[in-house]
Amino acid sequence: MSKIRCSHCQLEYEKNILIKDNTKYFCCKGCQGIYYLLHEEGLGNFYNKMGKNSIEPPKEFHDDIDKFDLVGFNKKYVKSRDGFSEVSLIIDGIHCSACVWLNEKVLSRSNGIVEVCINHTNNKAKILWDSNTIKLSQIIELIRSIGYNAYPYDASMQEVQANAKRRDYYSRLLVGVFATMNIMWIAVAQYEGYFSGMRSDIKNILNFAEFILATPVLFYTGSVFFKGTYYAIKNRYVNMDSLVLSGAFSAYLFSIYSMLSGHGEVYFESVAMIITFVFSGKYLEVLTKKKAVDTMDGFGFAMPSEVNIIKGKEKILTSVESVEVGNIIELRAGDKVVIDGVIISGKGLFDFSSLSGESKPQLLKNRGTVLSGSICVDSVIRYKVSKPYSESMLSKIITLLEDSMDKKPRIEKLANSISGYFSTVVLVLAILTFVAWYFHNGTFEQALIVSISVLVIACPCALGLATPVATLVGISKAAKKGVLFKEAAFLETIAKCTTVVLDKTGTITNGTPKVVDSHVSKSFDKSILYSLVSLSSHPISKGVKEFLSGCELVELKDVLVVESKGIKADFKGKKIFAGNCAFMIENGFTCSETNEANSVLHVAYNGIKVADFLLQDSPRNGAYETIEYLKNIGLKVIMLTGDNEKVAKKVANEVGIDEFYSSLFPIDKAKHVTDLREKNEVVVMVGDGINDTLAMNKSEVAITLGSGTDAAVNVSDIVLLNDDFNSLKTVFQISKNTFMKVKQNLTISIAYNIITVPLAMAGFVIPLVAALSMSLSSLVVVGNSMRIK
Repeated sequence: MSKIRCSHCQLEYEKNILIKDNTKYFCCKGCQGIYYLLHEEGLGNFYNKMGKNSIEPPKEFHDDIDKFDLVGFNKKYVKSRDGFSEVSLIIDGIHCSACVWLNEKVLSRSNGIVEVCINHTNNKAKILWDSNTIKLSQIIELIRSIGYNAYPYDASMQEVQANAKRRDYYSRLLVGVFATMNIMWIAVAQYEGYFSGMRSDIKNILNFAEFILATPVLFYTGSVFFKGTYYAIKNRYVNMDSLVLSGAFSAYLFSIYSMLSGHGEVYFESVAMIITFVFSGKYLEVLTKKKAVDTMDGFGFAMPSEVNIIKGKEKILTSVESVEVGNIIELRAGDKVVIDGVIISGKGLFDFSSLSGESKPQLLKNRGTVLSGSICVDSVIRYKVSKPYSESMLSKIITLLEDSMDKKPRIEKLANSISGYFSTVVLVLAILTFVAWYFHNGTFEQALIVSISVLVIACPCALGLATPVATLVGISKAAKKGVLFKEAAFLETIAKCTTVVLDKTGTITNGTPKVVDSHVSKSFDKSILYSLVSLSSHPISKGVKEFLSGCELVELKDVLVVESKGIKADFKGKKIFAGNCAFMIENGFTCSETNEANSVLHVAYNGIKVADFLLQDSPRNGAYETIEYLKNIGLKVIMLTGDNEKVAKKVANEVGIDEFYSSLFPIDKAKHVTDLREKNEVVVMVGDGINDTLAMNKSEVAITLGSGTDAAVNVSDIVLLNDDFNSLKTVFQISKNTFMKVKQNLTISIAYNIITVPLAMAGFVIPLVAALSMSLSSLVVVGNSMRIK
């Protein structure tokens, strides 16, 4: 009986078991429903994109769909972004680009779903949605309704899968190596017999022995090449697996023909060597990538999943996802901190090396901030949770690291595009080589062997590996040194940077000015000023607050902070003003700067000037050396500050900056950055405060120190976790080194193919040497990338 394809999944069935619906046939009600759903939604173009590919029919799921809406599930897997909910899912059943297209289209058209991005290589989908409009369970149902399934992305499961893949590759490699070594012993005997003579029955036995050994190498060790070729044919493109398999399988078939017919020589040893050499290169790539990823995974590896919560006199072991802000957690010596908080009882040393690279433990006591990722070295500490698990330092770092590889550098996209066309070109060249040699020599065997060498020696894999391996190693090394790239693409941008713009206070300087001189009226109550400066987050206010520590807080009314100028308030009907000279003049007081080389806070109370505070802020350790390095590598360094010109000039001279601009408001800083970009400068902005965020948004790459405000950290592209200015030097060193290695890798890959492919076409390379050369070219690229370490 004739077979007919299902109109949806394209699988073939006997006609009598199909559901007929007008002119369409369906294998099940699920396929029938999806077919009409897609056409009703205007997505019938999916079947054109599928071509002759087939997909699995929809499955029935009997699990509880409501579990996706539970509070515990949301705490663990769902994050908040810009007022919306975001989740990472693995979509099961994606086989080709048409599947990606269909899922993105169906989800994007659904009311409440803001953004959908699906990565075809790992089937990972990022979905942003409005939880007030649509539930996560409804999104899962929507994915299932079109024949796919989805489950939450879990990094620990990815680790399990990576280890399983490594073990699988190892066992396949063992079979390949064992069989190839034995084949080579037989091949030695055959080569000897070829020159000195050998009886035909012995030759046949040796040929058969080689056939027995080569078969598992081709079909077991080389199964990854069959799988890669299958998907390449299915999606109508040519890849490295196609080239390797074409060469090895052609040699295998010809060798079987020679063995059975007695005409020509067998090349089973070449088949085994080609597969084993190339597969060993793949195995080493798997190990290298896993090693680089392990560096990043080390941030979250072996972190406790439960913590001790103190409730009254009880200690309750609770999962980290269930901990709420305000809960009290107890830490003992050796415990790892999982959630951020503030110490309320005890004091002890904390190891921050996994976060900042600082090997020396820091002493934290009452009101000290505890960060997730650190380790309590000694003592018993109790602290109050200040942030939920999902918003704590370690969770943010892990999220940023997971996301950092999502966006590829432009040079990687170019390399991937070239390697895609390259494989097709090589296949055409191999066919032309076969035709030319066959008509030139008239020997089918010789033409086949030369064309196999062309297929095998060409290496699009080296081109494909040139960028991602170097990028992965670069990002992992940066993370190890306390530098967090939010996207891999910023490595390339930093490497091409022409101008670095630096904020002064809190970036170049420590941001903690100290009072070095003061004049305060004896009749003035310092508690009023202490209460006023306590309401401001400006470094000058913090410096004066520290100087006045010990004073009592009093209640102030009508508090108004004037950005970059000062602060004023009302105390029992009397006005108090504190700020710079311009602020005092604006409010009707006479003022003149007598020491403009330092920051001065002027204070007036009840219409009379009552105090002046002279403050000094020193540059950070390593600021001069780092700025000197930036200038030596050809970068223009500019400082922008809201401080007066004399203070700015003093700091600029201390750190070796020639170009600076003072007395700037946040909008002025942003305009400076915009003007530089309009002059085709590639601008990197380094800042730490809210007043820098506008300028940071206008730059190509924004960098902030770990101690910066949350606003600065959120808009930044690179975070210096260890709060060390020397880390800025590390950013440029790693970026430039990585980009240089990428260019070297691309040069090696292109030069290798330009030299070896013509040699193979000319018949100077046998398949054995071709396989070895091809593997070595990939390993050279991977090895060169590892030099970044």
